[in-house]
Amino acid sequence: MDNKIETSAPQEKTKLSWQRRVNNVLCVLFYLAVGVGVFWLAFQFSEGMDLMERMLAISVTTSIGVMVAIMIFSPIFNALAVFFGRIVNHLFKMPLQDIVCAVLGLIIGLVIASLLNGVVGKIPVIGQYFAVLSLLFFSYIGMVVAYRKRSEFMALFNWRAWQNKNSGAGVPPPAVNDKKILDTNVIIDGRIADICRSGFLEGQLLVPNFVLDELRHIADLPDVLRRNRGRRGLDILNRMQKEMPGRIEIMEVDYPEIAEVDNKLLRMAQDLKCQVITNDYNLGKVAQVQGVKILNINELADALRAVWLPGETISVNIVQVGKEPNQGLAFLDDGTMIVVENGRQYIGQQMAVEVSSVLQTSAGRMIFARILGN
Repeated sequence: MDNKIETSAPQEKTKLSWQRRVNNVLCVLFYLAVGVGVFWLAFQFSEGMDLMERMLAISVTTSIGVMVAIMIFSPIFNALAVFFGRIVNHLFKMPLQDIVCAVLGLIIGLVIASLLNGVVGKIPVIGQYFAVLSLLFFSYIGMVVAYRKRSEFMALFNWRAWQNKNSGAGVPPPAVNDKKILDTNVIIDGRIADICRSGFLEGQLLVPNFVLDELRHIADLPDVLRRNRGRRGLDILNRMQKEMPGRIEIMEVDYPEIAEVDNKLLRMAQDLKCQVITNDYNLGKVAQVQGVKILNINELADALRAVWLPGETISVNIVQVGKEPNQGLAFLDDGTMIVVENGRQYIGQQMAVEVSSVLQTSAGRMIFARILGN
């Protein structure tokens, strides 16, 4: 997707303008139909009148009828237009498999109701009423159950198709989806752009519209720091779209019944059976419970840090005082902290130090060293 992120707002305005035009056309057609109906009634009931009186009666009756229709039906028509517009927008944002499952559930419910009505519908007096109620009931139940169980339903469907296709052939199951979802934090972090540019990350990168909306919301906050973070995220997305055409896909998908963005991400990952790229530790823990695979770039950064063994020599610049007496602190290019014994007197100097021990903590790796020759 090559369009810039900022073009999404004009696209929304264009969509709303198009919907207003459609509503206006439908209103005009409706009131025109009302006018034609009133004209025909006035024409029928004005037989026997003089030509001038008849024309006047038809004109006045038609005008009054159209004005009354506008006064009565205009609020109702606008409310219905808004209601159906929201339904259509919601359908467009739903994943295709959700729509397919709901339609299949509706069909199954109609089939069950039809089979039942073939017997029960013949009951005198209440048979016809029961047939209508059973159609509504089983249609609703079939659609809701199929939608709620869509993940299991689609998994069963895919398993059956794969089994029929590859039965007895010893063919392995389909490959894992190579699409990956980006969350808000990893976009703002920015390192994902460098990782993609290096070529180590394959597959399509998905950015759902609710993540994009959260970025826009952060970019519009009054707090300067958070506003700059949001704008940085939008800039990084634009840069990735330019540098990697086709890799970034903005997906029009939403889950209105879910409030938090993190939960929407996990739900989307479950539906699409793909991974989520993040740097959020808590999101990773929740995803682990729900069976969603997470690619945490902080863990990637820790894995790529240089390994130093006791006895190896490092040249470092001691920059500040440590917590303990006579300690000095230095930092490697990847941010690893080095605690130098008796290094306080060498602050501001480039010194050769010998690694004495390495400590791995939840916050990262820490190296303890001493001045070489001491």
